[in-house]
Amino acid sequence: MRKYETVFISDPDIQDQTRSDLFDKIRNIITKENGFLLNLDEWGNKKLSYEIRKKLRGYYVCATYGGTGDLVKELERNLRLSDDVMKFMTILLSDNVTLEQLEKEAEEAKLKPVPAEDAEKTPVEDVAGDDDADDNDASEEDKEVDDTEEESD
Repeated sequence: MRKYETVFISDPDIQDQTRSDLFDKIRNIITKENGFLLNLDEWGNKKLSYEIRKKLRGYYVCATYGGTGDLVKELERNLRLSDDVMKFMTILLSDNVTLEQLEKEAEEAKLKPVPAEDAEKTPVEDVAGDDDADDNDASEEDKEVDDTEEESD
């Protein structure tokens, strides 16, 4: 078994129900072909680099899964046939992955208490706190300067 990642761009103008039907279809293909879906991550509407089918925006989705080459062929065939999908790309992430490794990875992803985005924000908040301290120091210096000016008057 191999670990793959397929990123596809769907039409941003389709209804939510149609989009969820597309996601269900992808899940069904993966399970029918004896694959294991790790994550179906919706990135949302984003601006495209270039116009595709007269659209300037697209709805990005990233599917990470384990399976065989036949699974990838079947998934890409269905994405190609779907009018709702504008572009897609599949990447091989790793060879020789066991089902147990994929299940463990999926379990760890669910147990993460702090997402990576929140972890990145924490140091910024600490830095912002340090700036506040600098502002307080600066205000004390300003007071000293003001006191000096008052003495010279």
